[in-house]
Amino acid sequence: MVRVKRGLMTRKRHKNILKATKGYRMLNSRVFSRAKNAWMKAGTNAFIGRKRKKRDFRKLWTVRINIAARENGTTYSKLINALYNKKVSLNRKVLSNLAITNPGVFSSVVKFVK
Repeated sequence: MVRVKRGLMTRKRHKNILKATKGYRMLNSRVFSRAKNAWMKAGTNAFIGRKRKKRDFRKLWTVRINIAARENGTTYSKLINALYNKKVSLNRKVLSNLAITNPGVFSSVVKFVK
C-alpha cells in the first residue's frame, strides 16, 4: 500500500479560487474560505443579472415605444394591439430602434396600422 498525499490538488483548487476572486474586497480575495463563499455568491448574482438584463431591456424598449407612439397620437397598448391585428411582425427591440433612429419610418408604421 502506498499512502496518497492530497495536498497538491487542494493547493491547486485553492489557487484557482483565489485567482478567480482577485480584486474582491478585504479578506474575500485572500482567505480561501471567505473567497470561496464570495465566488459562489458572485456566480449566483451573475446568473440573476443575466436574467434581469432581459427584463430591464424589455422595459426600456416599452418606454421608448410608448413615448414615440404618444408623439404619433396613440398609446403603447393600442399600437401593439394594432400591430398584432395587422400581423406586423416587428418586435419591441426593432420598434424601439426605429423610434430613436428613424422617427419618420416609425410614424409611417403607426399610420399603416391605424
